[in-house]
Amino acid sequence: MKSWLITGVLLLVSRWVPAQQLSATEIIKKADDRFNGESSGISTMEMTVIRPTWQRKVEFKSWSQGRENSLTLITAPARDQGQTFLKREQEMWTWNPAINRLIKLPPSMMSQGWMGSDYTNDDILKESSVVKDYTHEIVEEETINGSLCNKIKMTAKPEAKVVWGHQIWWVDKKDFNILKAELYDEDGALVRTELGSEIKLMDGRSIPTRLELIPAEEKGNKTVVIIKEIRFNVPVEDSFFSQQNMKRVR
Repeated sequence: MKSWLITGVLLLVSRWVPAQQLSATEIIKKADDRFNGESSGISTMEMTVIRPTWQRKVEFKSWSQGRENSLTLITAPARDQGQTFLKREQEMWTWNPAINRLIKLPPSMMSQGWMGSDYTNDDILKESSVVKDYTHEIVEEETINGSLCNKIKMTAKPEAKVVWGHQIWWVDKKDFNILKAELYDEDGALVRTELGSEIKLMDGRSIPTRLELIPAEEKGNKTVVIIKEIRFNVPVEDSFFSQQNMKRVR
């Protein structure tokens, strides 16, 4: 009876280990897994590119398989409708129905903004592992939009092939959502800030549905992405991510 009681107490305690006892690496892994740790996903999003004198809205649907494969279909505006982007591991193609042409994106186009936004093609193609490529340190606790967060500094490992010298993430202690991120270059200069807000329940999990990317040195520039729908672990065959499917997916 005593052995059973002790075991039961230990199991109960283990289920209620507070987030503050997790290591910085464990917190980052939990935060990363909320979007990237699933086997597959299907999402519908709306992106607004904001500039000092104009704005442009793009709507799209995406299918993903882990970190390696993704296929994105532009659904609006009408002039871009039907354009697709395919990522397979470290290669990326685009197909434009207006000119009926399939193009493999060369290195010279990697730094260009995706669909004219502040996200680059390189952001989409070379997604590094924030868990494996960085060391992690909890700096302090800080409140973002009413949510208590762990402020964590991630420093790139010397051997890691990553764009950012270091990153700082604010991860809320309740649901492990990333509410703010600052990304710095190798010289320690802030390049951009990313914000997550408008937390909603989608496919059984609470996630930020409004994502903002703000460049540090381009005043008045911003890209806002709204997640309209997202489903996790929906079966998607490997054959779905093909050049042939780029022309017929809807």
